[in-house]
Amino acid sequence: MPGAAGPVRSDGWLEGARHIESPNYDERPEGESVSLIVVHAISLPPAQFGGEDIVRLFTNRLDAAAHPYFAQISHLRVSAHFLVRRDGELIQFVSCRQRAWHAGLSFWQGRSRCNDFSLGIELEGCDDLPFMDLQYLRLLQLLRRLCVHYPITALVGHSDISPGRKTDPGPCFDWQRLAAIGNFPGTLPRAPWRIEQGQVKSR
Repeated sequence: MPGAAGPVRSDGWLEGARHIESPNYDERPEGESVSLIVVHAISLPPAQFGGEDIVRLFTNRLDAAAHPYFAQISHLRVSAHFLVRRDGELIQFVSCRQRAWHAGLSFWQGRSRCNDFSLGIELEGCDDLPFMDLQYLRLLQLLRRLCVHYPITALVGHSDISPGRKTDPGPCFDWQRLAAIGNFPGTLPRAPWRIEQGQVKSR
């Protein structure tokens, strides 16, 4: 399986992932720790998979003339920390130490500016089609790595932190596939939980 998620290095990059650095990031506020993971979905062109257009968007190289939809978004300066392709390939665009520009206008548990304290994971997909088994396997592996390295307290969809503005990862995303790592607030059935020694456990 391509691009397996390895350990998080001290510089915030994961071993095993394909590294393609995006210019669309900045520094987190001083002293801010990562406590939230946001799951997104993206496909370019919409509902079409494969190709390098997502990579081009995150690296400011998307050709506005290549598709009618691209004219609407080619000016955007956006990124995510990770992308999981349909075949399970894992790509990292921004170091986990930096603030990727993935959440936009967002709120979670009384806090705004979710980019400040979150990691963004994009899945190649859309609202109307199921995700692939390989994507869930890779996502679980990635989440386990991140939960060991960071004090994650919640796992949410983009629609949870930007309700009414965003719908991803959409109704076809099966949150129950993530049950193996615990009942995260915001996603699975509510249950008190904690992280002990890097492992997610329900109380």
